[in-house]
Order: sequence, then C-alpha cells, then structure tokens
Amino acid sequence: MPSDFLPSLGQGRPYLAIPGPSVVPDRVLNAMHSPAPNIYEGALPQMMPDLLRDLRAAACTRQHVAIYISNGHGAWEAALANICAPGDRVLSLVTGRFGTGWAEMARALGVNLQTLDFGRSAPLDPQQVEDTLRADPERKIRAVLATHVDTASTVRNDIPALRAAIDAAGHPALLLVDAIASLGCEELRMDAWGVDIVVAASQKGLMTPPGLSFLWVSDKARTAADTRSGPRSPYWNWTPRIDAQAFYQYFGGTAPTHHLLGLRAALDMLIHEEGLETAWIRHARLARAVWAAADAWGADNGDLRLNIARRDARSHAVTSMRLTAPDATRLRQWTETQAGVTLGIGLGMADPTDPAWHGYFRLAHMGHVNAHMALGALGVIDTGLKALSIPHGPGALDAATQALLSP
Repeated sequence: MPSDFLPSLGQGRPYLAIPGPSVVPDRVLNAMHSPAPNIYEGALPQMMPDLLRDLRAAACTRQHVAIYISNGHGAWEAALANICAPGDRVLSLVTGRFGTGWAEMARALGVNLQTLDFGRSAPLDPQQVEDTLRADPERKIRAVLATHVDTASTVRNDIPALRAAIDAAGHPALLLVDAIASLGCEELRMDAWGVDIVVAASQKGLMTPPGLSFLWVSDKARTAADTRSGPRSPYWNWTPRIDAQAFYQYFGGTAPTHHLLGLRAALDMLIHEEGLETAWIRHARLARAVWAAADAWGADNGDLRLNIARRDARSHAVTSMRLTAPDATRLRQWTETQAGVTLGIGLGMADPTDPAWHGYFRLAHMGHVNAHMALGALGVIDTGLKALSIPHGPGALDAATQALLSP
C-alpha cells in the first residue's frame, strides 16, 4: 500500500444532510417497526383525535386538518383541486423551483395562471402583490399561492407582510401557503397570520418518512370549496377527511398504518417534549452557525457565497450555497464518499444540462438535527474544501461555534 494512501473515512453511520427526506429519529423508526395493527378498532383508530390536535398545534391553528397518503406534490394538488375549477384564476408568487412547481401544477389542472416571479435569490415583494391585486377590480383572482420556504432557493418569505398586502388591496383572494420545508422548523402561525390553507408533508420538519401530506383549511377556504363550480375529485376532496365519521375516511381508504405510528412518535417529540417554539429557536441557532461558517469561507478571496444575501430572508431549515462550477459537485462527491455526509444538490438553480448546475449545493439543518450534527457537517465541508483545494477563507468552525453560543 503506498505511503500516501488515505482510505475513506465514510464508514459508520451516514448523515443525510439534504433538505428532505430529513433524518428520521430512531424513536420514529422504532415506532414504525411494529406488526400491522388493527385498522377497525383499538389503539390506531383511537389515536386520531389527539393526532389531529397535535397537527393543529404544529401549524398554530384551530382550523380543520385533512390528511393524504402522498408527498407534498399531492398536497399541492389537493389544495388546488378543492378550491379551483378549470378556468379559475390564481396568482402564483414564485421565489424558487418549488414555487414554479406549484404554478406548473395549477396550469396542468386548467387553472388560469397569473405569475409574479421574484427570481431565485430574493423574497417576494408585498407591494407588487398589492399592486397586482388592486389591478383586479373584478376580483377574478381566486387564490394567492406562496411558498413560505422554497426548498431550492432557500428563501424565506414574509407571510404576515403578504397577508397585509392582500388586506390592503381589499381583495377576497384566499391565501395558500406551502410550508412543506418550514413546518416544525420556522415560526408559522396559521391563524395569527391569516392563512387560509397551509400545505405540508411528513418528510422534513415532522421527521417522518415521505408518504403523508397535510392541509390545514380555514372556514373561509371550506366555503370557497363548497361554492366552487363543477364536481370535485373524490380522492382529493377534503370534506370526507375533515368530517370523517369512520377511521378509513380520514385517508380516503386504507390507513397509512405505520406512517401514523411514526408520526405519533414524531409529534410527541416535537410538540410535547421539546416544544414547538423551542424547536424554532434551535433551528434559528443552527442556521446562524451555518451562515457564520459560510461567511468565513467566502472571506479572503474565498469562492463560497450564500444564495440569499438578505439575512432576514434566509431559511432556518436549509441553506443554499454557491461555488465556482464544478466545485460544488466535486465537494458533494467528496463529502459523501470520503466522510459519509450527503449534501443536497443545487436543485432549480440552473438547468442540469448547464455547467452552472455544478456550482450549487445545499446543506439542510431541519428536523432531527442538533449541534454536533450541524458542526460535524460543517467540519466535513471545511475538510472537503481543503482536500480539493477550493479557495476559501479560514476560521469557519470558530465562527460557527461563536454563532451557536449566541442567544
């Protein structure tokens, strides 16, 4: 064996630092590792009232909850299918790839789509939204679609400011918010913020494998669905799920039994043990540590830059970073093969056929993540930058440590 041979240090438990599926706690996995339960009576059907109560708590709402067996894309479709008929108009506010995706789904459903695109590195502008709604005197816009945190660009939008803009325009449009990447990680208050529909899924801040999605639905949104023209999809129709009289009706058929067991354990951890607001604080502190390390890497002629320059518009759940292409891809390959840390691709920041695509990567710090996991990932990135001779400034880990110690 040559004297300069360095074997991989990637053996051991891998760390999936991508923005969903996020790390699943052992406790959730253990809850799911169970014989198939009785779906007609007993513990599983009896858990539903408390499960729905805790799902409401996760979104800070007293409103209705509908559960679907799907990923977040299914919840997007459910939200649109309940309130919009073909030919209805919605205003889509795009701040990254996932805003684009929801808009594309609306168009595919025959919805008349109006879009305000704010790019891939900036939050939405409430004034532009207000101006656009004021320019709709016939009130044809039925809903406004917004992404709280775009998982690709990692921008965080100001939802209370958006609600204020809709109110200032005196417009009756429903406010629909994609909180798939933010629920359980960022402050989100459905009722206090005046949101009509919140969309989320199980695989990020709720720490449960992909397969469940959720809609939180206001009375105003239910009324809009009831007055929508034309028939509603039997499967996506939220009314039987919200008003379920039998266990199977919550799910439109057979229950996702083991996902429910996992979700019950995850909500126990998030709502009853750590506490939702404490989890928000944890995510904010971990995010500040990531930003501090990134700022240090970008100093002294370093190549690394954060995608979102505005600190108040950065997600607390995931951070997108940029290097000179193809260094981001080189770094991701190194961290996974040599150190067991999988970083996220630069989804939506460039076309995959464009060489610039290889200049972006994402680091998730969402869900079941603590200080040693975040610092470990930052340490691996720092080591990878050195191993690959990618230009970067010094002191990233010291900066991250100081950020973690700040209240």
